[in-house]
Amino acid sequence: MNERKVLIIIPTYNERENINAILDEVHKVLPAAHILVVDDGSPDGTGDMVDERRAHDERIHLLRRSGKLGLGTAYLAGFEYALARDYDRIFEMDADFSHDPKYLPAMLAATEDADHAVGSRYVPGGGTENWSLARRLISRGGGLYARTILGLPVNDPTAGFNCLRRETLEAIDLDDIRSNGYVFQIEMKYRVHLAGLRIREVPIVFPDRVAGTSKMSPDIAREALVKVWQLRWRLRGSRR
Repeated sequence: MNERKVLIIIPTYNERENINAILDEVHKVLPAAHILVVDDGSPDGTGDMVDERRAHDERIHLLRRSGKLGLGTAYLAGFEYALARDYDRIFEMDADFSHDPKYLPAMLAATEDADHAVGSRYVPGGGTENWSLARRLISRGGGLYARTILGLPVNDPTAGFNCLRRETLEAIDLDDIRSNGYVFQIEMKYRVHLAGLRIREVPIVFPDRVAGTSKMSPDIAREALVKVWQLRWRLRGSRR
């Protein structure tokens, strides 16, 4: 595999307990990768900690935002950053160790013959750890719901651990993406699928977060039920 210039986008909000460790672990497995932390004005000083690291490590970059503007807009800002520079593989990754950095090399390798690699919990070899039964049911059910409504051939459509080629981002209309929160992940995969691009799922085991608190809530899950239908009507209608 040719050497790729890699950017790993990590959105943060109050991740002080995790941020230094996740930066260290990423660079253990992909020493040449650059990391862009998109921090939404974390009151706990996450952005300041990254700024200290950035001062003596040219592989670390920081984009500060004024407040909690949402997961989707954080990734879109990261994509804009990547496309304005010469990165040719772009990752989406959480800061809380639910996305284990050990999977980064396999996902990167998958993009040699795929346009979008998905870190998937729901293919052979994948799974979850330390999840409650309710959380497993919501995750499985939500994924099945999105796959059925959208006709999306991805076993884990809500997966937030992804690697995309630069060309993939250039092929979809990022300016037209309206989803935020967790529906953003579904919309990204749906747009890649509608563009006729290749999606490959790489098995990962997804544990509960190591530190801090989850940002998922019942309100977010209920919102997703409606927005999946809106996504289908809007994007399929635009292709007629």
